[in-house]
Amino acid sequence: MKAVDASVLLNGSFAAALAAADPLKIVPAHLPAPPKGRTLVVGAGKAAASMALAVEQFWPAGAPLDGLVITRYRHGLLTNRIAVIEAGHPVPDAAGEQAAAEILKRVKTLTPQDLLLVLVSGGGSSLLSLPADGITMSDLKQVTSQLLRSGALIQAMNIVRKHLSAIQGGRLAAASRAPVLSLVISDVTGDDPTHIASGPCAPDPSTYQDALDILERYAIQPPTAVASHLARGLRGEILETPKPGDRVFVKTEN
Repeated sequence: MKAVDASVLLNGSFAAALAAADPLKIVPAHLPAPPKGRTLVVGAGKAAASMALAVEQFWPAGAPLDGLVITRYRHGLLTNRIAVIEAGHPVPDAAGEQAAAEILKRVKTLTPQDLLLVLVSGGGSSLLSLPADGITMSDLKQVTSQLLRSGALIQAMNIVRKHLSAIQGGRLAAASRAPVLSLVISDVTGDDPTHIASGPCAPDPSTYQDALDILERYAIQPPTAVASHLARGLRGEILETPKPGDRVFVKTEN
């Protein structure tokens, strides 16, 4: 094959791959009909702004719609009905923490007549970072930085993060009284929703024991507050993440 032919083939393949994951092309076909009440759009990930823009462009003009999504710095887009916040990735920061707290606050205002539309993509684990009670953002940064340097698989990293979070590991879906539809663009091998952005709307089969085992396996030295939190979870003093079969997922679709 001539060099010029190879270049054309590679460029064409690259363009096709981008098109296959372009939110403006793939999101509209999966949008539901508007509910009787209002639709709240929330989400996090490197593609969150593009996904939000796709929702805005194809949502009926007269149907109530608002929301907030978080993307990484310099990935924001101009939207009208859904606010876009930029935050830290791959290490979380205060901007992401504040936005995640606001998302959780808004979700708790929904009624059964409303709809929670969640936009999830790769990078959401760090962007949608709301530390569990007793853990600070500094604690979370330390653990995340160590995990990133350790060579741990993303699935292992996210098991730890889910057990240090107030919003991941299915807890976002659990906070909603409204039906939940989570649209997910995967960047994780196997495409299991529990591993993408630490599964804010997906059942979590992992446990506090799994999280502790991962820290030990990769020689992570967690801050005192993190070690204490995981130990309390292991003793049953803190609720586990919602598991497969939990009733909170009856109204949730990923």
